[in-house]
Amino acid sequence: MVYLTRSYRFAAAHRLHSGSLSEEENHSVYGKCNNPYGHGHNYVLEVTVTGPVDPATGMVMDPRLLDVMVEREVLERFDQKHLNLDVENFPQPCTDHREPLHRDLQAALRGTRSFQRRPHDAAAGPFGGNKLQFF
Repeated sequence: MVYLTRSYRFAAAHRLHSGSLSEEENHSVYGKCNNPYGHGHNYVLEVTVTGPVDPATGMVMDPRLLDVMVEREVLERFDQKHLNLDVENFPQPCTDHREPLHRDLQAALRGTRSFQRRPHDAAAGPFGGNKLQFF
């Protein structure tokens, strides 16, 4: 089995907020993450494709094709977007951006090969190391 892994970076904003809480309770629970204008994260998405080597090309997949697919299915949809406002079908209200982002990325990267997706927040500080792993 051969593995091809590529890393992609994107930035997205969101707001943690629950409609069942008052503004004061939301601020108390979510702190600066409840900013009405949202707050951003820098993400690194690692996509690993596994499969047999194509005897004609010597590759498991053409990396340029993977780049085009990730650009179309992920980066155009999420990069420089406000997840609550700009991404169709993103749950409202949003109290955890990781689960819907995980679901949407998994759906976007389905294909004929086996993919492992591992986006994680690349920022240092309180969100550093906040990893989303996909298998």
